[in-house]
Amino acid sequence: MNEHAPHRFERGTDGPKVIVVGVDGSDSSLRAAAYAGGLARRQNALLAIVYVQPVLPAGAALGAPVADTTGEIAESLVAEIRSAAERVKGIWDVRWEFHTFHGDPFSGLVTAADRLEADAVVVGASQSAGHRIVGSVAVRLVKAGRWPVTVVP
Repeated sequence: MNEHAPHRFERGTDGPKVIVVGVDGSDSSLRAAAYAGGLARRQNALLAIVYVQPVLPAGAALGAPVADTTGEIAESLVAEIRSAAERVKGIWDVRWEFHTFHGDPFSGLVTAADRLEADAVVVGASQSAGHRIVGSVAVRLVKAGRWPVTVVP
């Protein structure tokens, strides 16, 4: 093999360039966002903050109140993230984007990570007892084996 042959790009070998973090407003997801923000700053990576809006089956809700509520959550998260970014402006800056996807949290984060070409995914640890049976989003992301996954307590 020629030592001077050009190397092919290999995803993830130079550190993450796009870090996806899932947020839902829970304390653990906000800690995950703070952790991911620090990673993004140190790696000079893009921080893609993702909120997955739940999709309810037809007939589960009568009308738009549920859609309005999840939209309000997304708007509230954006406002909180902007406020946090303003508080640290001048101390350190992070390139960030906010995205919403629809679906269950696992499928939404997988779609987000694929579409945004994520090099790493960060999520908060589940605080639900039911996840011991079904499996948490974090465990399912790790088992998918497509990205390095960091779980923040």
